Amino acid sequence: MRRWRVFVTAGLRRSNRTNDVSRAAQERYIVVDRRTEFDRLVAANRILAHEDVVDAFGHVSLRHPDNPHRYVMSRSRAPELVEFDDLMEFDLDGAVIDDQGQTPYGERFIHGAIFEQREEIMAVVHNHAYDVLPFGLTGTPLVPVIHTAATIGEEIPVWDIRDKFGYATDMLVRNMDQGRDLSQTLGENSCALMRGHGAVIACKSLKEAVVTSIYLKINAQILTTAMAMGTPIPLSSGEIESMSATQLSPLAMDRMWEAFCRRAGLEVT
Repeated sequence: MRRWRVFVTAGLRRSNRTNDVSRAAQERYIVVDRRTEFDRLVAANRILAHEDVVDAFGHVSLRHPDNPHRYVMSRSRAPELVEFDDLMEFDLDGAVIDDQGQTPYGERFIHGAIFEQREEIMAVVHNHAYDVLPFGLTGTPLVPVIHTAATIGEEIPVWDIRDKFGYATDMLVRNMDQGRDLSQTLGENSCALMRGHGAVIACKSLKEAVVTSIYLKINAQILTTAMAMGTPIPLSSGEIESMSATQLSPLAMDRMWEAFCRRAGLEVT
């Protein structure tokens, strides 16, 4: 990421000729725009930490806005500490473009495999939210029961690494074979659980991925409480479709993003 920014800056100094200045101005416009997108990725890390979706572990990625065959995520660092200069760029197979001496997340293959198999996906979150974990252990389905959680989808499959990779792994997704197997379980859904490990959320925008991750956790809390009281009533297919459209509208998304940024003590990106 740092080398990419230096290259663009150098481009601005390349020549005083009119056509070169025009090209440099275009490059400068692009980098300013992309800086905003990458600042938003930093904010996503901080927000998810503040909302207790991630702790020292977990990560969020963004498909590169200019190259769909690459993605961007932080170096291996606790999400609440992530800064702009921590961001790294990867090929879809997890190869680092320029490590700058930084260590990448060992489970980046979760992200690359999903970006590889789902062209429409622009952002991926992996978390270990404690309220969500029991639903990957018990056979109890995690279904949407509150309207703000409609975007988690009607079905949330559970992936068990033991099914294909045996009983002696450390349960981390350490290569593309494991990442692709997880992605196949995710299918066309927006969420999947990982038995004894956590969850993965894949969405068409970074804001959507953050919001869906937060309300997945809240929905799990409310569903657990409701099951202790009686038999919960899940959202119907029609309710999920209608409420998802409302939740994903620019008005609602911007309102939630502003609120979550402010709650985390961040400027709105």
